[in-house]
Amino acid sequence: MTRLSPALLAQLTDIVGADGVLQTPEDLRAHVTDWRQRYSGPTDAVLLPRSTEQVARIVQLCAQHRLPLIPQGGNTGQSGGSVPLADQGANVIVNLARMNRIRALDRDDSTISVDAGVVLQSIQEAATQCGRYFPLTLGAEGSCQIGGNLATNAGGTNVLRYGNARDQVIGLEVVLPDGQVWDGMRKLRKDNTGYDLKSLFMGSEGTLGLITGAVLKLYAQPVERAVAWAAVPSLQAAVHTLSLLRDSFESRLSAFEYLSKGQLQLVNRHVAGTANPLPGDHDGFLLVELSDSVATGTLDAMLQGALANAMERGLLENAVVATSHAHAAAFWKVRHSVSEANRAHGMSLNHDVAVPTSALPLFVSRATEQIRARFAQAEVITVSHLGDGNVHFLTIFPRPFWEQLEDPVQYAADVRRVVFDLAAECEGTFSAEHGVGQGLTTELSRYKSPVGLQLMHQVKGLLDPHCIMNPGKVLRADPALARP
Repeated sequence: MTRLSPALLAQLTDIVGADGVLQTPEDLRAHVTDWRQRYSGPTDAVLLPRSTEQVARIVQLCAQHRLPLIPQGGNTGQSGGSVPLADQGANVIVNLARMNRIRALDRDDSTISVDAGVVLQSIQEAATQCGRYFPLTLGAEGSCQIGGNLATNAGGTNVLRYGNARDQVIGLEVVLPDGQVWDGMRKLRKDNTGYDLKSLFMGSEGTLGLITGAVLKLYAQPVERAVAWAAVPSLQAAVHTLSLLRDSFESRLSAFEYLSKGQLQLVNRHVAGTANPLPGDHDGFLLVELSDSVATGTLDAMLQGALANAMERGLLENAVVATSHAHAAAFWKVRHSVSEANRAHGMSLNHDVAVPTSALPLFVSRATEQIRARFAQAEVITVSHLGDGNVHFLTIFPRPFWEQLEDPVQYAADVRRVVFDLAAECEGTFSAEHGVGQGLTTELSRYKSPVGLQLMHQVKGLLDPHCIMNPGKVLRADPALARP
């Protein structure tokens, strides 16, 4: 039975229509649990608005009744930010899947204006059809929605060249916690008139407002690519190789990904259609991509020459440049299959850490040593967006061992503490691209500076004084609990 009053539910139904309210257990199942099956909480209803005006009316009504709401896109996040807390109490989920309109596409301005519910892949395809390029690319791009990408400041494999999700945004439309609509849907690339308000909402995970629209940057379409797979003797050699390639290809270097030997082995073992692109036993591997908007026919040769130079310096043990689109796609299939492989292998704790690139070898070495010493059952693997210092330091445990733990939540917290303390010592962060959500609020309280944490609480209190927007996510609800 619903915990909302029949009168309030009727008012919400009047806004979105009977077909815009989901309440049966079958309909709610996909919305109340995250895709990794790590976080789950009850809701009274999932609302499916079709317009910004409907979203504003929903938020106004929720504000009037102090009813918490959880903004939700494709529900593909890693930190539980888009599902209710287990003890949330009365709440509604506002899912923007029906707000999937591409509002405008301007080739001359190189912009695309979209509803927040547009699937990322649809934006990529629309840009391509007009001869432009939208660079945000993620493993979940076929199901994640752009509003969620912006609310979590998603990263992906093109950050090295194009930046995070926030770097792709020119304007936003946001429904504020009192139901007002901030219309910042301007296409201006220069607007030096005070505070950059849109930056408040990107990365806020729906705790300050609900993003309903965005104006995004488009770029010249890459017409020539060169993709290579290389074997490295160490992570330190990988870092030096990155520096060497930057000297030659800074503006063309689109991706520079690293996989440890153990990670490649797991992909090959658990994901059909994948193979080791190079023979032999190597410590780690690089996936490198160059791209250019001008077709010169020389990019492959240039990359081959740079890799040969790296081999002469002892930085690489072997390398192969893709000879076709299918060959390159096979390399990328390996990289994009890591999550699937790790889930199949065991209970995986993915630590989304970033440190300065130069500090990556020290961090990984020290974290590996300490984890193996303290948690004997852990299998340690690493996969990294090496170009921006983001390393997914994974500890994978056998499922039977994990299921027999007396307190797996505390055990996971103990593992995280080791990894995150080391990241902090290396002047890094515990969350590079996955956000805070509901899973890492304690860590935010521990590692954020007191002044930074105070500012975040002050902004939250100003915009959302009744704490109805995604409460319990990012910040603990009670500012008095800001620091342990």
